Amino acid sequence: MSELELSDQNFDLSMLMEIADGADEFLVETIELFLKQTPELMYAIDAAIREKQWVTAAQSAHKLKPNLGFFGMLESQTLMQQIEALCKAGEDSPEIKTLFLQLVGKVRPTLAKLEVIMKAKQANL
Repeated sequence: MSELELSDQNFDLSMLMEIADGADEFLVETIELFLKQTPELMYAIDAAIREKQWVTAAQSAHKLKPNLGFFGMLESQTLMQQIEALCKAGEDSPEIKTLFLQLVGKVRPTLAKLEVIMKAKQANL
């Protein structure tokens, strides 16, 4: 798999590839964990926003934010930072929902691409 396939506008696995140092098993395990945790945290954030539980939403956003950065999802990480800040303010703002929908629109296709990459790497193990 070429570097081009491991990087696009929504994610960049170069940091992860450097840490893995050619160990596809590490790469697969890390992507697998990300693919499991990210939807769980996204659902938690969504539910907390709908229920106006701002502390819970901010905490879940804070947990997911560094993972997005680790996977080079810098636009998504910036959106998550904005969501976290608004939730910490504790105000019911329509901007929170708008930002969250933008985030979902960026994260979903990236998760699908990461799953394809993970399966291709698993096939090489």
